[in-house]
Amino acid sequence: MTKRALISVSDKTGIIEFAKGLNDLGYEILSTGGTLKQLLDAGVTAIAVDDITNFPEILGGRVKTLHPNIHGGLLAKRNDDNHLKELAANKIDPIDLVVVNLYPFKETLAKQDVSHEEIVENIDIGGPTMLRAAAKNYQDVAVIVDPHNYESTLELLRKDQLTAEVRKEFAAEVFRHTAHYDSMIANYFTEETNDLFTPTFSRTFERVQSLRYGENPHQEATFYEIPNYQGISLATANQLHGKELSYNNIQDANAALEIVLEYNEPATVAVKHMNPCGIGLADDLSTSFTRAYESDPISIFGGIIACNREVDQETATQMKEIFLEIVIAPSFTKEALEILQEKKNIRLLSIPMDEDIDVYEKMTSVKGGLLVQTNDSGKVTAADLEIVTDVKPTDSEIEDLLFAWKAVKHVKSNAIVLTKNKQTVGIGAGQMNRIGAAVIALEQAGEKAKGSVLASDAFFPMPDTVEAAIEAGVTAIIQPGGSKRDQDSIDKCNEHGIAMVTTGMRHFKH
Repeated sequence: MTKRALISVSDKTGIIEFAKGLNDLGYEILSTGGTLKQLLDAGVTAIAVDDITNFPEILGGRVKTLHPNIHGGLLAKRNDDNHLKELAANKIDPIDLVVVNLYPFKETLAKQDVSHEEIVENIDIGGPTMLRAAAKNYQDVAVIVDPHNYESTLELLRKDQLTAEVRKEFAAEVFRHTAHYDSMIANYFTEETNDLFTPTFSRTFERVQSLRYGENPHQEATFYEIPNYQGISLATANQLHGKELSYNNIQDANAALEIVLEYNEPATVAVKHMNPCGIGLADDLSTSFTRAYESDPISIFGGIIACNREVDQETATQMKEIFLEIVIAPSFTKEALEILQEKKNIRLLSIPMDEDIDVYEKMTSVKGGLLVQTNDSGKVTAADLEIVTDVKPTDSEIEDLLFAWKAVKHVKSNAIVLTKNKQTVGIGAGQMNRIGAAVIALEQAGEKAKGSVLASDAFFPMPDTVEAAIEAGVTAIIQPGGSKRDQDSIDKCNEHGIAMVTTGMRHFKH
């Protein structure tokens, strides 16, 4: 019996050569529309699908392969006598090979100023139906969705080695592909209807790279990206130098990126183990780097640096003097690149930092499930602050309090951050109680704590943290407020003549 292949592709890469190879192997080829024309123009022997269905393409091509003469040929089980009798009775011939790829829905979504109507018309119906039918019947039908598989498939056919196991692998690829495709469509319509958290949750991702290992060498890991993500993302970074990023590199780099995006002034952020160890703001990047470095010159060793301005020669010269894993910036001058590329292993990543998405989903896996929330996009301005003490903070203290508030938002809870002159001087992260975090921050700051301001990511359940801050010389405090015992901390500030402001917003980070 003559073998038959059905070919209908939007991406026509390599299809002529593949079809000619099938002709050479004796396959009868069925095809549709533009694919058929291209095959015939190239000298490939092919038959129009509507000659098989005895029904023309209708509705502008919306209906062309949805017909029993096609799907009967795809779904019939060759080892089922009843199926074969029904095929014969209805004059349907089996189809042995399906080569289909789908309308470019993802590419259409990415177009500038694309209309809803154009997006809808690029939702493929017949293609996924044929793919799913063929993949379901993988025992008898081979199905190819990726042009990269054409050459290897021809080789297997020539050797008569297109086994059921190989066809099962193809089927798995098909169902991943259609699930990915359907998920993009579902997400588009979900966004169009403004549904935030739906009864079922489906998201799809595309592999950026396979990683050597995860957090530890015995763990496996892969880095995926959201298709067509419009915000600032590490997944779209251009790596200019250095070895491949590791799992921990990506985690830390993302943390650094999220922090540096909080600031409009020239900013440098140093991160270790997903916590900032130094943040500096200034009128120029070089000075901001100096401030970030001097915040904690020990912890920055082997750290990740993120800058929100182009790295220039002066800043690169400073960076070269210490061991850094990664430097992230919107760009690097030619001179800066030459200086930093002298260090063999440092990773240099350029990421445009022009426009970002304010609200997006944060996903955290738990054993057997997934937690989904919106990102912490809460912002506070000077106008939002409530001064709760008799003493009012000065203008410079307000600037430092807001700087500290943006920093503490990105420190693991319980979190305390001390800042002074737009520089972090003490950071206490991830402690089981708030006074513990304060002790770490104050000890790190040492003498720099005098005249500094303090930010707490959550309210004070008792005044012990305030007492420790006052004793160290802190002059102003910013905290969410909302504790039943707020007044105890306020009274303590009033007793010692320091300022406290509340935000009405906390920033727990687990």
